[in-house]
Amino acid sequence: MTEITTHREVERKLRVHGLFDLPDLVERGVADRIVTDEAFTLDAVYHDTSTLSLFRWGITLRRRTGGHDEGWHMKLPVKGMDGSARDEIRLPLDAGPVGSVPGGFVEVISPLLREQALVPIVTLSTRRTPSHLYDNEGVERVELVDDIVSVLRDGTVVSVFRELEIECLDSEDPLALEMLERAVSALLESGAEPSSVSKAASALGPRTQEPSDVPEVPLPGPGGLAVDAIRSVLALHVRHLLMSDVAVRRDLPDSVHQMRVSARRIRSALATFAPLLDAETAATLREELKWLASELGAVRDTEVMIERLDAHAEALDDPQDSERARTILDVVLNQRLASARSSAIAALRSDRHQLLVDDLMTLAIDPPVTDEAFGECGDVLLPLVDRTWGRLVKSINGLELDGPSVTWHEARIKAKRARYAAESVANIFGSRMVTLAEGLALVTDLLGDHQDAHVAQSIIREVAGHADVDGLTGMSLGLLHEYETDEEIRDRLRFTDLWPRVRRTARKAGLG
Repeated sequence: MTEITTHREVERKLRVHGLFDLPDLVERGVADRIVTDEAFTLDAVYHDTSTLSLFRWGITLRRRTGGHDEGWHMKLPVKGMDGSARDEIRLPLDAGPVGSVPGGFVEVISPLLREQALVPIVTLSTRRTPSHLYDNEGVERVELVDDIVSVLRDGTVVSVFRELEIECLDSEDPLALEMLERAVSALLESGAEPSSVSKAASALGPRTQEPSDVPEVPLPGPGGLAVDAIRSVLALHVRHLLMSDVAVRRDLPDSVHQMRVSARRIRSALATFAPLLDAETAATLREELKWLASELGAVRDTEVMIERLDAHAEALDDPQDSERARTILDVVLNQRLASARSSAIAALRSDRHQLLVDDLMTLAIDPPVTDEAFGECGDVLLPLVDRTWGRLVKSINGLELDGPSVTWHEARIKAKRARYAAESVANIFGSRMVTLAEGLALVTDLLGDHQDAHVAQSIIREVAGHADVDGLTGMSLGLLHEYETDEEIRDRLRFTDLWPRVRRTARKAGLG
C-alpha cells in the first residue's frame, strides 16, 4: 500500500470577475521578479456523503488529474489556525478510481462519517495559469494561480467562475508569509474580494456552510436554561474528541493525549450533570468512555514516562549513571509504546468504538435531560459544581504527608472532576469561577506530577528486576528510583502550600 504523504498548505483565496486585470506585483513592491507559466487544465471529482458531512466539518476530498501533483487529495483543518492553513494529505491516482475512495483516507475520517458512503458529488474543470514570485535574493517564496473554474454536471458546463489562490511554498518561512500578505493586499486594492470557501463548496452552494453533525452551541448566561449549558458543554467536548480521533489516526503529536482528555471531560460532564440526565443512558456512556480512555491511556502514560525518566536520568550526578539508566528504560518503554499504539488503533477501528462515536454525536445534539434541566443555570448548575467541590474537599482532608500514594491518587481523580466541572460553567458564572478553574488546573497538574513520580518508581523497580540487568545498571536505576521518591515527597509539600489558596478562591466563587 502506498504511504500517505502530508503537505501543510497556507494559502489565501480571492474572487475576481472574468475581466479582472492582475496588477503589476513587481511595481507594487510585492516581488522582485515574477515568472508566469503556460496555462494547463486540472480536472477534479470531489467526494462526500449525500449529506455533505465532510464539507460541513471543513474537509474536502477529491481525485484530480493534471498538474504536477495529480492524485487523491484530502484537505483537513489545522487546530489552532485560521482557515488559510490546512493539511493536505495525498495518495497517487492509482490508489483508486473515481467513486472508490482509498481505504487509507476512509480510515482517517471514519469517525465523522457515521457509516455513510462516500460518493462523487461534483466535478470541476480548472484552467490554471501559475505565476512564481521571487524575492530580491532570487528565491521563489510564493505561487499565485489564476483559475478559471467550470462546474460540470453530466459532462455539461453549468457555471463558470474565476478565483485567485496565493500560496506559500514553505508554510513555515516568515519571508514567504510576508510576501503572501503583500500580494493579498495588492490584489484587494485592485478590486479582488476575499473568499474563505473552496472551489467545490462554491459550486455546491450554501449547504456546504451549514453546521456540522455536531454543531457548536453558545453557552447561556446565569439566567439561561441549564439544558442549553449542558448541550453546549457536551457539543464542545464531543467535537474535540472527534477531531482528536482523526488526528490519532494520522499519528499527529499529542493527539492521543487530546483524545483521552476529551473522553475524560465528557465522562466528567456526565457525572457532574447526572441529576439532570437519564441515569441509564449516562451510566452506559460513562462506562464506554472509561473503556476508551483506558485504551488510549497506555500510549499516553508511556509517552509521559519516557519523557520524564529521560529528563530525570539526565539530572543524576554521574553521566555514566544517566546513560545506563536511560538506555535500559528507553528500550523497555519504547517496546511498550509500540504495543500500546497498536492496541489503541485496533480499539479505534472496532465496532464498539464506532457505536460509541454514534452515541456521542446523538448525546451532543439531543442530550437525554430530565425536567429539572429546564431550570435556570444559576439555580440548577451551581449546586452540582458545589457537590463535586465538596467531594474533593473531603478527599483532601483525609490526606497525610506520609500517607499511602493511593489516597493521593484518589484525590487527584476528584480534583480533575472538580476542575472540569468548574471549567464547564466558568464562562456562565464569571471571573471568580474562572479563577477557581485556573486554581484547580494547578492542583491537578501538581497531583498529576505526584502520580507520575509514583508510577515512575514502579517502572524502575520492574525494569531493575529483569534478569539481564547487570549490577552497575541496577545501581544506576536505584539512584533514579531515589530521585523519583524525593520528587513524590516534594510534590506533597508543594501541594500543602497551594491548597489553602485554592480553597479561598472557591469560597469567593460561592462554593463550600
